[in-house]
Amino acid sequence: MREPAVVQLAHVELISPRPEETLWFFHDVLGLEETTRQGQSVYLRAYEDWYHHTLKITEGPQAGLGHIAWRTASEEALEALARRLEEAGLGRGWHEGDLGHGRAYRFVTPEGHPMEALWEVDYYQAPDHLRTALRNRPQRRPLRGVPVRRIDHVNLMASSVPPMRECLQELLGFRLREQKLGKEGEEVGAWLSVSPLVHEIAVMRDATGARGRFHHVAYWYGYPQHLMDAADVLVDYEVRIEAGPGKHGTTQAYFMYVFEPGGVRVELFGDTGYLIFDPTWKTVVWDVSHESDLERSSIWFGGRLPETFYTYGVPSVSWEPVEARR
Repeated sequence: MREPAVVQLAHVELISPRPEETLWFFHDVLGLEETTRQGQSVYLRAYEDWYHHTLKITEGPQAGLGHIAWRTASEEALEALARRLEEAGLGRGWHEGDLGHGRAYRFVTPEGHPMEALWEVDYYQAPDHLRTALRNRPQRRPLRGVPVRRIDHVNLMASSVPPMRECLQELLGFRLREQKLGKEGEEVGAWLSVSPLVHEIAVMRDATGARGRFHHVAYWYGYPQHLMDAADVLVDYEVRIEAGPGKHGTTQAYFMYVFEPGGVRVELFGDTGYLIFDPTWKTVVWDVSHESDLERSSIWFGGRLPETFYTYGVPSVSWEPVEARR
């Protein structure tokens, strides 16, 4: 097993055809703080995110994924990762960086999801009115909406899960934490991490058979009660709730799935599920060909997930899909 080349989910860029309404959702309802604007993009972060931003909203013709950014363990790890990605046929080259971070290496997954890896980052400096006496928190807790605390993970859809999982494990160093197997042992879901979290990224089979779509980005609350508070607000302001509040069997996390006004699914994540400190952790495997495992892994309580959960995703829009060279 390769040592992790990446160590943290740094930020996510979402494309929105309704950028002002998307900004309203993340800023006013979820309490993210706007860091800055540039061109057609707005940069935001949650109040316990330490970097310049964890979310970039960019105006575009349709809802989609701009890119997912990962921070590496070091400058040397970044260089080594770039070489491996280039050799695998997934590399898309260096760029000089963006607001909030230094140069980054662009690449795609085997199904074309756009990503980048980076090392140098800018840390958020709170203005006077947002400074807190808590030295271990970068800013005061916001007084608007039901504020999320930090970015947590992303979920990708794929026509085939194994090549995606293998790419994440073999090239980036992710560890497989939980896995779902369907009929005849077909892999239909994988949850992977490079930290004690159950996952920073998940891959699930796209029920439509489409390639390279984005399922959701998740922000973390910490307290499950905040999911109930958020649900009350979302209903009042006519934001569509797809599922929840409920609790997954996989990851054991409390959740609620909603659609921001631009059309991207967002998971609001209460509690952390469980943490993994065992260096010899054995992957938890669910056999979802059996009804009991299918139900308990998807929802421990809270009803059933709707069909849209398995069929709706948004297309990646930045770089073309490719076939990885083995």
